[in-house]
Amino acid sequence: MKRFISFLKSEPTVAVVRLQGAITNAGRGLDDVSLAPVLEKAFKSGKPKAVALQINCPGGSPVQSSLIAARIRRLSEEHSVPVYAFVEDVAASGGYWLACAADEIYVDSCSLTGSIGVISAGFGLQDLIANYGIERRVYTAGTSKSMLDPFREEKEEDVKRLKGWLNDLHESFIGYVKSRRGSKLSDNPELFTGEVFLGQKGVDEGLVDGIAHMVPEMKKRFGKKVQFRRYGQKKGLLSRFAMALTHDALGAIEDRAAFARFGL
Repeated sequence: MKRFISFLKSEPTVAVVRLQGAITNAGRGLDDVSLAPVLEKAFKSGKPKAVALQINCPGGSPVQSSLIAARIRRLSEEHSVPVYAFVEDVAASGGYWLACAADEIYVDSCSLTGSIGVISAGFGLQDLIANYGIERRVYTAGTSKSMLDPFREEKEEDVKRLKGWLNDLHESFIGYVKSRRGSKLSDNPELFTGEVFLGQKGVDEGLVDGIAHMVPEMKKRFGKKVQFRRYGQKKGLLSRFAMALTHDALGAIEDRAAFARFGL
């Protein structure tokens, strides 16, 4: 009621956005298109004092990571609203990219952060299909169209090209982290090798700003009466009634595999 009466002072609010799961481009996890309306509302609704990101993310698509982080920064600057990230189990790889969109990053003493690297993985199945007498037939226009075909022998030039892409992506990731964390970062040579850091070690390396939890930290900054407004992705009717079981199962498998890399 207070917000409709101009002469009564409203309690300060903090908008809370949860970033949970792997970052994908398949509509099953975190992606820029799905998060866009959530983030827009978080920054615009009710004139929040800050936006708090609750992050539990093992990484994923570098492009989606970059798009989401850029959107957060753009909205923060447009509305002059500071952003604070609070890491739960993990903010690694693309998850750490998202955390770096915040002005300050806080973790639990057991949180994992970092993994500033790029990975590409696949399978070579050419021997498998040969054992079953299956012949692979591929016709292309362009010498690179069948690059890294998992049903054909690996080619040295294809691997070299892929590694070049990965190195370029890695440099882009490193550049973003440096642009956001600046002089806070240590000179540890392991910082950009894909290594992950637990709790206080992340603080020591300058990857994060301290150990703190969202509610007490926001109350310390904005007062004990601060209100929290939560914004999240809305699931469609089919998801709510469990009629998209295959879609959900694939997403669960992807998430489980991504988190398992960090023993979670």
